[in-house]
Amino acid sequence: MRVVVANAQTPFVRGGAEMLADSLVAALAEAGHEAELVTMPFKWYPAERIPEAMLAARLMEVGEWAGGSIDRLIALKFPAYLMRHPDKVLWLLHQYRGAYDLWGSEIGDLFNVPDGRPIRDSIRLADDTVIPEARAVFTISRNVSDRLLRYNNIKSRPLYHPPPNAGAFRQEVAEDFLLCPGRINPSKRQDLVVEALLLCREKVRVVFTGAVDAAEYADGLRRRCATTGLGDRVRWSGSVDEDAKISLYARCLGVLVPPVDEDYGYVTLEAMLSAKPVITLSDSGGPLDFVLDNETGFICPPNPSAVARAMDRLWQERARAKALGEAGYARYRELGLNWQDVIQELLG
Repeated sequence: MRVVVANAQTPFVRGGAEMLADSLVAALAEAGHEAELVTMPFKWYPAERIPEAMLAARLMEVGEWAGGSIDRLIALKFPAYLMRHPDKVLWLLHQYRGAYDLWGSEIGDLFNVPDGRPIRDSIRLADDTVIPEARAVFTISRNVSDRLLRYNNIKSRPLYHPPPNAGAFRQEVAEDFLLCPGRINPSKRQDLVVEALLLCREKVRVVFTGAVDAAEYADGLRRRCATTGLGDRVRWSGSVDEDAKISLYARCLGVLVPPVDEDYGYVTLEAMLSAKPVITLSDSGGPLDFVLDNETGFICPPNPSAVARAMDRLWQERARAKALGEAGYARYRELGLNWQDVIQELLG
């Protein structure tokens, strides 16, 4: 088959969505299909630009290109999934969350802007109208499916996949640090981890990795660490290359995954492949599909004192931490995540 994978992208920004799109194209090619990634730049600010992007996507018909027919469109992300094709399948990473679960929240972007409500309503109307046009609707997690059903009354099926470079992760002897990967952004809640560190009984150390995409937030975190004397108990490593990332996973004592209502999150799966226990939160969304409380890690209430207790437990109980991590690795293997099944569903 000739397959187009459609995604939206912020130029010069690369995260889980971009890695998933690249992995999907590679898996399609490996399965013997002609596959091409088509991305559209998406700027969501000022908010008035969002309807323009929606219109641009909707005007794009991708059933035929350069004299050849496109057999299947696999659309991933807003607003790219508004593109038209007679044989379209959605594998939904997430909708425009500012119009849904983040409406009214501190990290939502539409709630407090002029004309935010009519823009929100136009996004919801477009989703209600266009998503059911697809011949099949999949999502990347139960969390995304739940949102789609709750807000749009559209049923879908989660379709799980392995993280990029899954075969490269390894296990090594744990050293004296916890790892907290992820873009430095309020939605990832690194601030909660910093506040938890201040409450720990043990001298827990945390290494943070990830690019800064909220400079003011990142500066505030650094100031908080400096003024409270955390000193060498915190390391901000920024973006790291793949080899360094895999090494940190292999050598850490455990992995912190504290985001707000994550869609999927490769971090949890990468930790499991590295046989490391995961500390996540009861409102973190996607990680809850994989972490089993007190079996492969800890699921905590979203407050610093609970996270501090979990961090102290891993620090104090090294044999327990190792056993939790090994159970997480075994659980990953039991899940049987693979691209062959994903391709079969998306093209079936």
